[in-house]
Amino acid sequence: ILAPVIRGIEAENGVIVDEFDKGYPSAGTRNISACIGNRVCPFANFDTTSLAFKIEKSVFPNDHHVKIAVTVCPNDCIKAHVQDYGIIGICQPEYEASMCIGCEACVKNCTKRVTGALTMVNGKVKRDERRCIGCGECVMKCPVAAWTRNPKKFYRLVIMGRTGKKNPRLAQTFIEMVDEESIIKILKNTYKFVDDHIDKTLDKEHVGYIVDRTGYQKFKEYVLDGVELNKEARVAEFLNFN
Repeated sequence: ILAPVIRGIEAENGVIVDEFDKGYPSAGTRNISACIGNRVCPFANFDTTSLAFKIEKSVFPNDHHVKIAVTVCPNDCIKAHVQDYGIIGICQPEYEASMCIGCEACVKNCTKRVTGALTMVNGKVKRDERRCIGCGECVMKCPVAAWTRNPKKFYRLVIMGRTGKKNPRLAQTFIEMVDEESIIKILKNTYKFVDDHIDKTLDKEHVGYIVDRTGYQKFKEYVLDGVELNKEARVAEFLNFN
């Protein structure tokens, strides 16, 4: 009954399905989760569906236990912070002071609803880059388009969050301001890391526990192998999940 549906999925996203009557080959790697993106949601910075399809095509089919989620604003409706890999689209806001009328709509919104990264200085807006989380709400609130989104797509890549009975935790930021191409290469490298370090005495082992056992530096060495990060990307030197 489902074979025609699976054929349509294969045609749409490019994942190769050898035997349609045996189902879709998600195996141990879960289907890529994604929020509804900017096709529907006004808070979303980008489209999620196209990136989710690219990721799925690059990692499927695979038996390793890996969960990947894509969301495109820091509201994180998809719960990316409890996944092995959470990919969060972030806006790099750009401000044109000459267009600003000093209405403070963006500042008031950021103070009440976000992190308070915006302040008024001599009638113009100042953004604290250390506090800005790239939500893009300043762009939405500005009535005169003094704020715009940089057209480049950047993401925050958070890693090794998990639910479950043993040591649940939130993911931590691995790379800030990373591009799509680098993310896909990192995900593909993850499977080589798991191949080389998984505990073969177990039926399966969650990738987060492998990172806990081998250490962050070993994980980082594997997943960044051969990856030419975009110049804006910032990698965490250390992560301590304890």
